[in-house]
Amino acid sequence: MTRATPLWLLVTAQAVVSAASLVVEIVAGRMLAPHVGMSLYTWTAVIAVVLAGFSAGHWWGGRLAEKPAGQALRWTGGALLAGAVTTAGAVLILPAVAGWVLDAVAQPVWSITALTMLVFFLPSFFAGVPAPVLAVIAVATARRTGPAMGAMFAAGAVGAIAGTLLAGFVFISWLGSATTLVVVTAVYLVSGLLFLWLGRWRATGAGALAVLLVIGAGYLALAAPDPCDRESRYFCLRVEDISADPADPVRLMVIDHLAHGISARRLPEVQFTDHTAMLDRLSTLRAPRDDFTSFHIGGGNYAVPRAFAARGTGAITVAEIDPAVTRMAAEAFWFDPATATVLHEDGRRALLTRPGARFDIIIGDAFTDVVVPVHLVTQEFFQLAADRLTEDGSFLMNVIDHEDRLGALASIVATMRTVFPVVEVWTEQARPAPGQRVVFVVVGGQARTPENAIVARAPDPTRFGAFADDMVAQLAAGRGQVLTDDYAPIDRLMGRAD
Repeated sequence: MTRATPLWLLVTAQAVVSAASLVVEIVAGRMLAPHVGMSLYTWTAVIAVVLAGFSAGHWWGGRLAEKPAGQALRWTGGALLAGAVTTAGAVLILPAVAGWVLDAVAQPVWSITALTMLVFFLPSFFAGVPAPVLAVIAVATARRTGPAMGAMFAAGAVGAIAGTLLAGFVFISWLGSATTLVVVTAVYLVSGLLFLWLGRWRATGAGALAVLLVIGAGYLALAAPDPCDRESRYFCLRVEDISADPADPVRLMVIDHLAHGISARRLPEVQFTDHTAMLDRLSTLRAPRDDFTSFHIGGGNYAVPRAFAARGTGAITVAEIDPAVTRMAAEAFWFDPATATVLHEDGRRALLTRPGARFDIIIGDAFTDVVVPVHLVTQEFFQLAADRLTEDGSFLMNVIDHEDRLGALASIVATMRTVFPVVEVWTEQARPAPGQRVVFVVVGGQARTPENAIVARAPDPTRFGAFADDMVAQLAAGRGQVLTDDYAPIDRLMGRAD
């Protein structure tokens, strides 16, 4: 026998469990980011794995729903206790297996999918169990089966919406990923105990042990080391001190799983990475005057804006979507916010909503690893950037691609050539290793750079050179495709060949 269960309680329970399960889905993407980045691949893997878990859980829940109601509820309660353990365990399992999985599976798509499956399939599986059990009980006990079934489906959908909104807008930014999963663990624990009580479960030693296991897993998840110094709505941010001399600090900013910039306190004009060294030097060479104005898409550790400010260039504007990145740059990387106008919004939108603004230099520095903002590499965006340049202005952006493919670089060059009369490709003058990921800077403007080779400190003096014109034309014609807002498969173009 079961305790009398009103429809409102079943509907509420379904909504709460559904909300908790969608919180886990959103948090999964955030937790994976420090290991694999936040890309189309990451979200595709998360959504696919979570849906697979839900589907398998629904199938098993349907099998359980054939049992007598009390027995089905007891099984469902046990499944949610297991869901609580595996949800809390995800905080501990992910850092333990991430390195091994990523080393064992070289292809990014499969490595991300495998890692997601190992960590987040079981929490989703157990969260999928209650829906069919509760639906069958609701239909069996309600006076009108149609409205009861509709209410259960609606509750699942409303709960999913609420969980998505709470995770994205509240939990992650205020609690962080680990604490958010502990909250979900607590929700699963309470829900599981409710179902056990409704199913007239009698407390046993095994049951008490299961509850203690859930509590222990939650405690360990809270005590686990946090991979982030600061977790914002957008990124997992970390600062690493790489100083040779503690009295002369040099720091590295890590956003998600990638190094995004290095700065030294006493050397504001020196760059420590190839792409910022090229962006800095080429901007100075191509600027129409010494006090040139600049617009920077992406702040990172603000190394280039800081260098411009140290030299006394003209007005500096930075569009950095994440306020936490700017705060960290000011606190740990010696950036003075008073030296620039900082816009905490998307770079394309910032340009679009300021039709009267004109800049001598526009720099796109939002291109990292397999994570590429698609809307910042299209023909429409490049035309917008060109419209915001002064008569002799230049657009520069960093691009990363595999030496043996260059599909992304070729397509960006082909696209920029439809907008700018002159397009140049710059990189270090050194032979890359086979298959190596190479850093480029692509330049668009009205005229060529006065020099075809430069030396810049990165931090040691490094020689960079421009591709010959015929090589640029051949690259664009041979492998490039024009990227548009309608079709820009940049993730595929950047993917590994193996």
